[in-house]
Amino acid sequence: MTTPMTTPGTPQVTAPETTPETPPVTTPVTARRARLSVFTVTLTLFAGLLVFLGAQNAGTVVSAAFADGQAGRFVPRELSCVQHPGHESCVWTGDFASAGGTVLLRGVELYGSDRTTHRAGLPVPAVDVGAPARVYGPGGSGEWMFRALLLAAAAAILWSLYGRRPRRTPAPPATRP
Repeated sequence: MTTPMTTPGTPQVTAPETTPETPPVTTPVTARRARLSVFTVTLTLFAGLLVFLGAQNAGTVVSAAFADGQAGRFVPRELSCVQHPGHESCVWTGDFASAGGTVLLRGVELYGSDRTTHRAGLPVPAVDVGAPARVYGPGGSGEWMFRALLLAAAAAILWSLYGRRPRRTPAPPATRP
């Protein structure tokens, strides 16, 4: 019986049944298949976090993207602004009433509103998509783009780790004495 040649540091798997006429079959087991590195586990957990963040409230985000919900009027009451270096971010808070009068929401924000977009007390068209404290304009919202970016980043990470075929390491040539 011959002993298979091994490369130092590479585990070998030998076929259980061999005959004197045929040499044993050895297949190198790559380190990638043998165990996962800490880096791979960390990236997998990070991708899972991205999926979690990207999929939260997916139904509401999709409804907001298409302004699919209860149509009505938003009456701006109060403007709240925050100063950031280089720009200002503002949002109008007010009351929403559906067209049929069945839904009345007080103290909700109008997504995408700004200092110059509305005036206090003048009603504007809006849509309630079921978000807890926010209504949207009839044009919908662009929040879905960030969520799609998170999910695409997670998919790219997972594909780079697990989607590609592992490189095959060539088996060392068998030598006969």
